[in-house]
Amino acid sequence: MLVLRLLNVVAPAYFLCISLATFVLQIFVFIPSMFRDPSTTPLFSPALLHGALFLFLSANALGNYVLVIQSSPEDLVKDLNLGEGAEVADWLDGNRSPGSALSSTHFCRLCARITQRHDHHCFFTGNCIGSRNMRNFIMFCLYTSLACLDSVVAGMTYISATLSMSFADPLAFLTLLPHSISQFFSGALLSSEMFVILMLYLWLGIGLACAGFCCHQMLLILRGQTRYQVRKGIVVRARPWRENLQEVFGKKWLLGLLIPVQNVESSYRRQKEK
Repeated sequence: MLVLRLLNVVAPAYFLCISLATFVLQIFVFIPSMFRDPSTTPLFSPALLHGALFLFLSANALGNYVLVIQSSPEDLVKDLNLGEGAEVADWLDGNRSPGSALSSTHFCRLCARITQRHDHHCFFTGNCIGSRNMRNFIMFCLYTSLACLDSVVAGMTYISATLSMSFADPLAFLTLLPHSISQFFSGALLSSEMFVILMLYLWLGIGLACAGFCCHQMLLILRGQTRYQVRKGIVVRARPWRENLQEVFGKKWLLGLLIPVQNVESSYRRQKEK
């Protein structure tokens, strides 16, 4: 448990450091280098277009990241009328108390709360992912992946111009890191250039991981399942995939796709209000 609590602190700090390094490289290194191309018009220069795209992607990624944390799943202890004794102990053991719990609710030891439609605990946000913040979490993964892949393209363009090398050969990117390490220790490569090359592989790894995780979550949403339900073998009622999507993304899904907006209240609270 101590290791998990430490990871719950280190992972968000790691994400924020990577985000800060990416922002600094894009704004102060990659984008200014694109202005040096005299063949482009000032209004539609690649620097302005790329800068606008990067700001749009990063604003959505960071905005949804904040909303995932802000829209923490509500604690259902009071709503489920759980006591302080055996019933809470059943939650700690991963067993639902008879007659007091809803399907797919789960007690998270790190967050110390019972969440509805619990999916998983995300260490990079230090928060549980449930019915209230699932849409923001999906958007966070999507835009983080796009921002990382955008940074990979911008970084490769910068390295190609700085080191006078071409990435037309697919093997050029695969062999870039070992060749750069040998040149760095021999003194032929600057520290700043080596840092950009290391960030290229880090962006690629994070981008592919977030894209894969986003696709996996979308598949579960289409099936009307959560990761917790799949892991525990909980059978869910089959519903049309359109209803499953609308439950997570709502009717105004296009607005949430373009700008970071807070998710609607959980279906459990809507059922209570009725």
